[in-house]
Amino acid sequence: MNDTAYTDAELAELDRIARQIDIDAPADRVWDLVVRPGWYINEGEVDPAQEVRYEGDVAVVRDESLGEFRFRTVELDKPRYAAFRWLSTPSRNESEGSTLVEFWIDERPGGVTLRVVESGFSGLADDPAVWLKEREGNDKGWLEELAAGKAYVEKTAAAAAPRP
Repeated sequence: MNDTAYTDAELAELDRIARQIDIDAPADRVWDLVVRPGWYINEGEVDPAQEVRYEGDVAVVRDESLGEFRFRTVELDKPRYAAFRWLSTPSRNESEGSTLVEFWIDERPGGVTLRVVESGFSGLADDPAVWLKEREGNDKGWLEELAAGKAYVEKTAAAAAPRP
């Protein structure tokens, strides 16, 4: 991160990340991935057997190399919309704020478009330099994770397709 000064309007725009990807699979296959809290906690490949445990209404996702992450389900509207509150990362704890991660699945010819918006970065810290650093990793990360999700869903959809 550099020492760039941002206007209030620029900081407001940076408070969220929006990405999308086309996936050549039916909406129900994409839904099966999207409803898994923290499926995007990985190192470039979706783990079908990722360790998840529950502490009340909080899903705790554990990755061998990345650590533990906590998520609370906010809303599920099968098969079109899912929202989760990302409560923590290794660099912050639950009391230090959270971001909202929302997914939309929109049908298109030949598959779906998966959209994600992560918002609320400015609530992670009073100092913009702190939350902008947190956002920076996620900004790049969503491109990688959507690509990993696409590869995973298309592979599982192809494996499940009826054979002639």
